[in-house]
Amino acid sequence: MGWGVIETDGRSHKSRAYGALITTPEQTTPVRLSALYSGVDELITIYKPDVIAFEELFFSKNVTTAMNVGAARGVALVAAARRSTELYEYTPMQVKQAITGYGKADKPQMQWMVRVLLHLTELPKPDDAADALAVAITHAHSIKMCEEFRIK
Repeated sequence: MGWGVIETDGRSHKSRAYGALITTPEQTTPVRLSALYSGVDELITIYKPDVIAFEELFFSKNVTTAMNVGAARGVALVAAARRSTELYEYTPMQVKQAITGYGKADKPQMQWMVRVLLHLTELPKPDDAADALAVAITHAHSIKMCEEFRIK
């Protein structure tokens, strides 16, 4: 599960930190979900975000994968909701549009633009971290109308 923390004034953005919470297939589902919950809770403790933004799930053809991703997103939402009411979500298309100006941008285009917008010297890795930074930038671009995207 990717995560990213940025500082912004609404126009310019700076990356504070990013990364991914990693679990392994050898771990049982409850252990993996517990690790994600603890990881999100720890990140909130460390970085004390003013707001937390998520990417909405897209529908997957693989039902098992979709269920697991949904469970992971669910524990992340619970961890975040226990610490903040400032929760927002954006569709993948909204994120791509906000970052590249094109709602069907591919992953390399997204990573390159995230690097440029955050003035990073290299592409953010892993891919999930770049995605999380893109969601954070999308929210920063949406501050004036963010109530529309608050999770209800």
